[in-house]
Amino acid sequence: MPHLVPVTPGHYPLIEQLAHQTWPITFGDILTTGQIQYMLNWMYSPEAIAEQIDQKGHVFLLAESDAGEPLGYVSYELTVNEKPVTKIHKIYLLPASQGQGIGRMMIDYVARQAERAENVALQLNVNRQNKAVSFYEKMGFEVVGEEDIDIGNGFLMEDYIMMKRL
Repeated sequence: MPHLVPVTPGHYPLIEQLAHQTWPITFGDILTTGQIQYMLNWMYSPEAIAEQIDQKGHVFLLAESDAGEPLGYVSYELTVNEKPVTKIHKIYLLPASQGQGIGRMMIDYVARQAERAENVALQLNVNRQNKAVSFYEKMGFEVVGEEDIDIGNGFLMEDYIMMKRL
């Protein structure tokens, strides 16, 4: 049974490696190679991960197989902007790990942490063209808005804002 492991600084290069394995497959038909590389460097260098954890309060978890093989990762933040909402910032699985209930396990875990923190909903942003939109809908999320975020270098993140009541 796959399980979740809290990410420590020793895992940062592994998270970066997993992002570099999953992003081109996830976004290859949606974003340019230049935007994918820009975003990977912006969000997934070990320094960027450290900043997200140490300064922004994000919690990163690594999904592992029973044998300790890395399968993917999730990051979330409780009580965003002093509202009782938990934001899932990142959730990615290696393609071979998809469709096995691991994504559901990660979302269920984050939902339990959110409820413990007396949060009433989960929220996430997802690219409007990402195939994962249907997965999130199956998990009980609904589109509550759209957001275009200028991330610099002439690139935009064109997202749905999705929410799941707890």
